[in-house]
Amino acid sequence: MEPTRDVYGQPIGVPVPGWHGAQPPGREPLSGRYCRLEPVDVERHAADLFDAYRSATDGRDWTYLAVGPFESLAAYREHLARMAASKDPLHYAVIDLATGKPVGTLALMRIDPANGVIEVGHVVYSPRLKRTRVATDVMFVLLGEVFDKLGYRRFEWKCDSLNEPSRKAALRYGFTFEGIFRQAIVYRERNRDTAWFSIIDSEWPALRSSYQRWLDANNFDAQGQQAERLADLIAQRRAADEAR
Repeated sequence: MEPTRDVYGQPIGVPVPGWHGAQPPGREPLSGRYCRLEPVDVERHAADLFDAYRSATDGRDWTYLAVGPFESLAAYREHLARMAASKDPLHYAVIDLATGKPVGTLALMRIDPANGVIEVGHVVYSPRLKRTRVATDVMFVLLGEVFDKLGYRRFEWKCDSLNEPSRKAALRYGFTFEGIFRQAIVYRERNRDTAWFSIIDSEWPALRSSYQRWLDANNFDAQGQQAERLADLIAQRRAADEAR
């Protein structure tokens, strides 16, 4: 496609007529089919989250984070109190609707309504949340909130470039890899090259239908095993759209 050009013949960005910015996220709970996202609260969430994280056999889930693991409930409560007081990042507890218990946390962050850009980060999932329908439903809920309700144009995912599980998760959820920012951060007295991923608003309708199909109860057998993989559904939809 030929680029848009100004009166001097210079290539310029595609017009965004009538753009007035997006809305900042609020603090109301967000509900999905299998999960509910609640702004973190020390009294409601700390004890159950600490218990969920302690169900891990070791501390590897904290390797690529700037904090943790926490050896005591008191230390985790202090950390969660700082999270609860923050407006950006805005931290959520992930509630498994089947148990009513919090099983992990994540945040909306680097919130830029003027340009319509927002990031998901600070993702800390316990073993009770990883590789479950709840985890995928969490992302579906956030994507719907960001694009359908708040009107953002771009949703970002960033991680340590060496964090292979996080990179694989981003691709599975439909994010596009954009590249590596070298020597972007220093944490735990070591360098971090940051891998960047994104979903933009024009990609969301196709992703929405893929998520809905994957999350449908008919996609799972009596043992909870999936019939179709989310990554396959996304790839099929993208191929169909490109063929049109």
